[in-house]
Formats: sequence, C-alpha cells, structure tokens
Amino acid sequence: MSKSIVVATPATVDLELEPVPAEWVLEGTPQARSKMLTRSHDWTSSVVVWECSAGLFKWHYGVDEALLIVSGEAIMINEKGEERRFGPGEVGYFPAGSSCTWRVTDHVRKVAVLRETMWRPLGMGLKVTKKLLRMAGLAGKSPLVFALAAWTSLNSQ
Repeated sequence: MSKSIVVATPATVDLELEPVPAEWVLEGTPQARSKMLTRSHDWTSSVVVWECSAGLFKWHYGVDEALLIVSGEAIMINEKGEERRFGPGEVGYFPAGSSCTWRVTDHVRKVAVLRETMWRPLGMGLKVTKKLLRMAGLAGKSPLVFALAAWTSLNSQ
C-alpha cells in the first residue's frame, strides 16, 4: 500500500462547521469549525485543523491531544482555576480523560494531533514487537515479508 505525504497550510485550510456541544457552552455563542487533514493507517491518530470564535466553554478530552496554536488566542482554565494563555506558536498536551475550560476572546485556530489511547499492556506489546522487527531488519516491511520470514525460520528447524 502506498503511503501519501500530506502537506497543508493550517492558516488557509477551509473548515467545516463542527459545533461545540451545547451543554459545554458556559457563555457566548462559540462557533467551531474543523477539518481532518489525515488519519493514520491504523486509525489511532489524526491531524486536525480547528478554529473557534469568541466564547467560554468546557472541553472534555476523549483522546490524547497535542495542539499548536496557529492564530488568535485562548485562555485555558484548569481544574484549580489557574489560567494559562495560549497564543500563536504555543503548544499544549491534554491527555484523554482530562477536562478544562476555554475562554476564546476573539478567535483561535489550532492544529491538533489526536491519538486514541491504548490499553497499556497492548501498547507495551506493540512496542516490543516493533523493536524485534527492527532488530530482525523487518521494520517497515510488508506483513507478507514478515510472515514469509517466520515461515522460513520455522521450516528450517
């Protein structure tokens, strides 16, 4: 399967309406829009451009999210009531299961890398398997090549 390289300019990507859930809105009428730029082959990760107009709203992270602010600004208020301003070029990471409140003064646009969380033992098993494949020189190869190498190894014993 061919792997395509995705290139985009986040400041100019056309976005589609994706409302903030009404029950999360605390003040104003924030209008959110987004566009998924790409998704990983295994569907565990994606890259999204997202923007929102002025408003105050809660946000609950269902997946891990790393973000980079492209334009505008937003104030994050954590569970302790502490505020942190995010402006262009600033980065944040929000693990799945976390929550905070966002105050957007005018608008904000960000690029977000979203990643599904994985059961820790499964993640460790995947990490070990990838390490073994790299050591065997099979990393990045087709699963067919891996199966053939395993079959050849078993039949030569």
